[in-house]
Amino acid sequence: MNNKLLAEVNISEAYKIGNEGIGSKAGYSSIGEFIGKILPNVFVIAGLILFVFLLFAGFGIITSGGNPEKNKQNAGILTATIIGFIIIFGSYWIIQIIEHLTGINIFNPTVN
Repeated sequence: MNNKLLAEVNISEAYKIGNEGIGSKAGYSSIGEFIGKILPNVFVIAGLILFVFLLFAGFGIITSGGNPEKNKQNAGILTATIIGFIIIFGSYWIIQIIEHLTGINIFNPTVN
């Protein structure tokens, strides 16, 4: 019996991160490199979630029809969304200040 696979895909070549395949490195060389790679994506995802909640709360307030309970609930969602925006905005600028003071590029780390 022949044990060859019908379809064989080299996943490290099919899915590349930058110029390197997934299997070409054993991992990240430091925790800083890992954070530097993942942090910009976290901000993008948080921004998208924030936008969806902002739309959801705004639509809920518009369609509440004057119902005070629904209006209060949607105003709470809107308040939490604005607080979340302030936290995300503040953390982004804190990282920018740290980059400026230390000279370490957190969002685009150079790999040695």
